[in-house]
Amino acid sequence: MIGLGGLFRRLNPRVKWCGIRGLHRDERGVSAVEFALIAPVLVLIYLGCAELSLMMRADRRVTSTSAALGDLTARLTVVTEEDMAEMYSAASVMMQPYDMDIARLRITSIVDTGNGSPTVDWSDGHNMTAYAQGATVTVPAGIVPSPGSVIMAEVEYDYEGTFALAFETSRTLKDKFYLRPRRVSTIPREDPGQGFGPAS
Repeated sequence: MIGLGGLFRRLNPRVKWCGIRGLHRDERGVSAVEFALIAPVLVLIYLGCAELSLMMRADRRVTSTSAALGDLTARLTVVTEEDMAEMYSAASVMMQPYDMDIARLRITSIVDTGNGSPTVDWSDGHNMTAYAQGATVTVPAGIVPSPGSVIMAEVEYDYEGTFALAFETSRTLKDKFYLRPRRVSTIPREDPGQGFGPAS
């Protein structure tokens, strides 16, 4: 009866059978096994870095849009419906390539008449409920001069991850800016429709 070692030698004379004890000395294919174990982790790290970069890009769009909306409004002496439509158009450009239809915007004038209690003078929103006139809004201390006013611009965007199949990356990105009017102490709102732009 031919043993296992003899069988291996007959199949391939160049192979030296070392028995089961010799397997631990055989290091052929170790690199391939190590790569197979590490590759999924490397792929996840790569996708995670790419997803983080895309999310940061979207967050910068939200921040720059809210800052620009507040700044543009603060430059006006009076806000009209046409101004709100232009604000929406400007925000649509600034938010590209992200979908403006699912973004939420709100511009609010907060006024302190001198009593130290800031309240809403007017508010307009797109996909976001506008504040009621006279409502009390919590703002950081020292933001609203007394007497005086500030423009509060808010932007929110529901970010959906590109690599959602690999891991959950959906987040609501939001930012808020306060700016004092440039040319007047309080910016009035003509014919407030409580809507922000043509899509409201």
